[in-house]
Amino acid sequence: MSDVKLFFKIADELNITTQQVKATVQLLDEGGTVPFISRYRKEMTGSLDEVQILNIKTEIERLRQLDVRRDSILKSIESQGKLTEELKEKILEAETLSKLEDLYLPYKPKRRTKATIAKEKGLEPLALFILEQKSQSAFDEALKFVNAEKEVENPEEALQGARDIISEIMSEDAIIREAIREQFKKTAIIKSKIIKGKEDAAQKFEDYFEWEEPLASCPSHRMLAMRRGEKEDFLIIDITIDTDSALNTIEKKMITSRGECAEQIKEAIVDGYKRLLAPSIEAETRLFTKQQADEKAIQVFADNLRELLLSSPLGQKAILALDPGFRSGCKMVALNAQGKLLEETVIYPHEPQRKVTEAENLVLAFCAKHNLEAIAIGNGTAGRETEQFIRNIDVLPKSIPVIMVNEAGASVYSASDVAREEFPNHDLTVRGAVSIGRRLTDPLAELVKIDPKAIGVGQYQHDVDQNLLKDKLDDVVGSCVNGVGVELNTASKQLLAYVSGIGPTLAQNIVEYRNEHGAFKSRKEIMKVPRMGDKVFEQCAGFLRIRDGVHPLDKSSVHPESYHIVEKMASDLNCGIDDLIKEKDLRKKIQLTTYVTETVGLPTLKDIVNELEKPGRDPRKSFEIFSFDESVHEIDDLREGMRLPGIVTNVTNFGAFVDVGVHQDGLVHISQLSDTFVDDPNKIVKVGQKVWVNVSEVDVKRKRIALSMKGEGNVTAVKAKEVKKEEASYDPNDMKSALAALKGKFGK
Repeated sequence: MSDVKLFFKIADELNITTQQVKATVQLLDEGGTVPFISRYRKEMTGSLDEVQILNIKTEIERLRQLDVRRDSILKSIESQGKLTEELKEKILEAETLSKLEDLYLPYKPKRRTKATIAKEKGLEPLALFILEQKSQSAFDEALKFVNAEKEVENPEEALQGARDIISEIMSEDAIIREAIREQFKKTAIIKSKIIKGKEDAAQKFEDYFEWEEPLASCPSHRMLAMRRGEKEDFLIIDITIDTDSALNTIEKKMITSRGECAEQIKEAIVDGYKRLLAPSIEAETRLFTKQQADEKAIQVFADNLRELLLSSPLGQKAILALDPGFRSGCKMVALNAQGKLLEETVIYPHEPQRKVTEAENLVLAFCAKHNLEAIAIGNGTAGRETEQFIRNIDVLPKSIPVIMVNEAGASVYSASDVAREEFPNHDLTVRGAVSIGRRLTDPLAELVKIDPKAIGVGQYQHDVDQNLLKDKLDDVVGSCVNGVGVELNTASKQLLAYVSGIGPTLAQNIVEYRNEHGAFKSRKEIMKVPRMGDKVFEQCAGFLRIRDGVHPLDKSSVHPESYHIVEKMASDLNCGIDDLIKEKDLRKKIQLTTYVTETVGLPTLKDIVNELEKPGRDPRKSFEIFSFDESVHEIDDLREGMRLPGIVTNVTNFGAFVDVGVHQDGLVHISQLSDTFVDDPNKIVKVGQKVWVNVSEVDVKRKRIALSMKGEGNVTAVKAKEVKKEEASYDPNDMKSALAALKGKFGK
């Protein structure tokens, strides 16, 4: 299929113009990335967004792969001398891989079957005779094929061989396969049952010991759960349709008469359906529904990951970070505003040591010595107890916020090559505490160092297609990183690797160049980095920021290719670029139409002016300080009817998990998310959202908490104190006062 036809097809499917598709595909083929094309090539694409461009990318890749397979099939059938014009036309018109494979099936090289054995015995003419249904006497015709040398001893054996051939012809007929495939899609029932004798070992699959439902309405999470049970050899799964209905469908397409031939065909249909067609279509259906379930689960994961990565950053502040623990103590680290580790120690405020006074003194000493501005506490074991300990330090300045941080994945980071490279001389606990502190100041910059699957916002992520999952999550991380922008002089190589066009190798080269030559002074300077070519520079430059760069626009998202436009704007207004940035009245005087050219249109010009209002603005929301209910610390503290503030930690197809501060997330089932019907939990809540929940049931033994968000006001976010990223929330004089009060305790 020509590219022009592909463009028309994609345009029709995505409800956009052919020209938009053509331009986007051209940019993709030239090596353009999705973030770059959507941000800096709006004139060419008609301002398509990232989702639309990604859809075009996915669809053009699928259709091109289909064309490759189509060409391969045509060559194969032609080499057999069986390619008719009619068959060729059908193959060229096939729009899906399943239809293409159906057409190829009769010509596909296969292992020796009952049908091929019958053909070797010379029984194909008998099968074709029966299929023609022009004679009533199939038995008399079968007599002609009795041949002891070919091991056809009697007419019954001849008819059996003919039926084997008919069964295979029927099972490979494209029209029949499509009809039965549709019946499976519309009417199939999925059933699961426990393998006898494995009831005790399979308790986590208890809901599916005896389960059945229409396949079409089976949600992705249930499909994946049953398939996991089958994979672990606890469950047996069957996908079936009504056999009589299926046989009736086939008979209507194959039988046109009555008599012996019709009866032979009926027998062949029954055998072929049960032995060949039904198992084949069931396998197809299993694969198709698995792919659907995978796509939905992966999309849920991707949506959750996006929300988590784009969580509000506290901003560059000096942090005291604690990785809580009971017996082993709480690892405590001090980080400067750039996330550099300044000092570390261990405190023991809890049982069994309970060195509370010593721990308090160390906390205050760290805060004073390093002018710390916020305290981050991991939300794992001993998290709430550690939070309470910190809040109980009376002389700790109230201007220092105490914030619980989701530590999911911190342990994975601690043991990773990335962490060992960053902190070769520190143990796992120090690395974990540093990760907790850094993800408070900038979640995106820290979380990109962790395998997304370890962050804990997925749904059956280990059961889905791992390649598809990785590609999707990489797209999400890349989209978030480029959407926020990256500070070139402080970014880690892991963060830089996700910048449009860069990748891991070039990211390493950038960091090495930076370490050797010092901070970059301009975007143009990165052209000196080994392997940084013109094309890569074009792709990445607009997403890199240099806070104190030589050019005023180096800190903005204005692409260097457009600097001349801003310079012309400033020149026309007899001012400097800095003046344009600072003075709103000057920007109002800009007549955008004056700067429209063949390659630069109003979309780009509007983006430029918007960026001049606040260069390098962080698109993420301002940080809000959140606090759990102080009367609740353990699951034993929960009572039915309680109304508590919580944070959404994960969203799935069946509901949302909410942390209410008791070390065990509660589930708000989809039916409890709202007073109205909810078909998609993501429409109601997002990961990281602060909500009010009502406790509806507590099972302490099984550690299960059922929550509800029904009732007025529960969907609205919990009101929390906002902390603007550009403002300090801490006055060093507060700490001096605290130290004065503790002079007698400290000595120095």
